[in-house]
Amino acid sequence: MRRLGGLGGLGGLGRLGGLGRLGGLGRLGRRRPRGARLDQPRLSRRSALRSAYEPDAFGRIAERVARFIGTARYLVAQSVVIVLWVAYNIIAPQSVRFDNFPFIFLTLVLSLQAAYAAPLILLAQNRQDDRDRANLAQDREQTIRNREDTEYLARELAAMRITIGELATRDFLRSELRGLLAELEGPDGDRAKDRDRERRRRRGGERSLRPP
Repeated sequence: MRRLGGLGGLGGLGRLGGLGRLGGLGRLGRRRPRGARLDQPRLSRRSALRSAYEPDAFGRIAERVARFIGTARYLVAQSVVIVLWVAYNIIAPQSVRFDNFPFIFLTLVLSLQAAYAAPLILLAQNRQDDRDRANLAQDREQTIRNREDTEYLARELAAMRITIGELATRDFLRSELRGLLAELEGPDGDRAKDRDRERRRRRGGERSLRPP
């Protein structure tokens, strides 16, 4: 009986161990998110932040801010705000003032503005330098292409001049045709002319022998 009880206890422990393993596997399956897949690597948070950060968008914003800071409207508005700030804190009653002399809060605001404006202006200048560099590279490539095209056209014109110089002119053709005609009209041509003359003489003699 003790042996059977021991075997039963071992069987119960085995069952409990099997159930515990199944429960652990179930927990692992529950812990795994639904959208995650085991055959695909997980994306780190850093890569997600890098993909969300767009340097071009931030650069465009910096250029807009720098362009607005460099206008006369901004300078006039800033001057008006500073004058009103100083005048209010001097003329207003002591209990209502929020920045007494020497205007520490105003100095802090202007310092923060300068601290942010300077990097934005430098970033805008760097982007402008990059654009200028890209434009210069494109202009250089275009200049090289134009020079190559010009050299090609110059070579083609030189070849056409050489070809035209080698062509037969009108005077040359006339002289050659005259030479050929002269060769054709050599001794055979003189004989044909003598025969024509004799025929004309005979016809003239026959006409003279006929009675009137």
